[in-house]
Amino acid sequence: MTALTQDRARALTDRFDGKRIVVLGDMMLDEFIWGRVRRISPEAPVPVVEVERQSLAIGGAGNVAANLVALGARPIPVGVIGDDVDAGRLRSAFAAMGIDGDGLVVDAARPTTLKTRIIAHGQQVVRADRESRAAIDGPVEDRVIERFAEEIAAADAVVVSDYSKGLLTGRLLDQALRLARERGLIVCLDPKLRSFAHYQPVTVITPNHQEAGEAAGISIEDEKSLVEAGRKLLKSIDCRAVLVTRGEHGMTVFTDADEVAHIPTVAREVYDVTGAGDTVIGALALGLTAGAPIVEAAMLANHAAGVVVGKVGTATVTRAELLATV
Repeated sequence: MTALTQDRARALTDRFDGKRIVVLGDMMLDEFIWGRVRRISPEAPVPVVEVERQSLAIGGAGNVAANLVALGARPIPVGVIGDDVDAGRLRSAFAAMGIDGDGLVVDAARPTTLKTRIIAHGQQVVRADRESRAAIDGPVEDRVIERFAEEIAAADAVVVSDYSKGLLTGRLLDQALRLARERGLIVCLDPKLRSFAHYQPVTVITPNHQEAGEAAGISIEDEKSLVEAGRKLLKSIDCRAVLVTRGEHGMTVFTDADEVAHIPTVAREVYDVTGAGDTVIGALALGLTAGAPIVEAAMLANHAAGVVVGKVGTATVTRAELLATV
């Protein structure tokens, strides 16, 4: 495996400008309440967080879009939001980044997904989720598929980000992925289901270590079982590559050319892994649209992830930060 040089990384990232990437997936808001703990509550054995400030970030598939913007691309989010205050906050957050929210379909029967994290002294104390995980109904499916078909007409690639919030039904995935294949688009998919049967055809699928083991039906304990699971997944669905993210162990890529590449982590310090998978798949998709082979694009994505895990909360990585790690 040839090392990624800074000159090569710069040449690839220079091609990120203006790439149109459709991001199909579960959009959500990440709310952060920051403070400090000085005492334990007299009402229950829990810390009392003295709130100092609050912040808001786009989470889930929206965080993929935010990372794409930070890297110079033009994401087009396609997904479902509710008819509520949080939907307005999400649209405003997208607009502030220059992201068009026309691909967001309103479903008044469900809330906009909101994850509220309370953080004290840089550590998460508790998280509260407001969401519906029920599958979207037929008419909403039809509207999402229609929006997706319209947006991919001028797209360079597609990212599918599944957070298991009810958007990516079997029918929706089957139709969306077929449309993307017909257009000849690069498709990178971050899975959540244990069965990957509906996650095809795609270019690259990016399960984490646990998801890969569950989908392959193999307990991944060492390099041998990892390779066995990765190769089994590669043969089980219509894809060119499987990229298994492995936390502090980096990532491993399995390609249809029977290549297995172990890419060690480049993270110097790990503060928070929130949204690291979003960064990986966004950078991976851009690397592929820039003309990088799959393993090289994965190396670029690995460097991007090494930056965001050194930040607290939902975070993005800029091209300058990425290049500084190469």
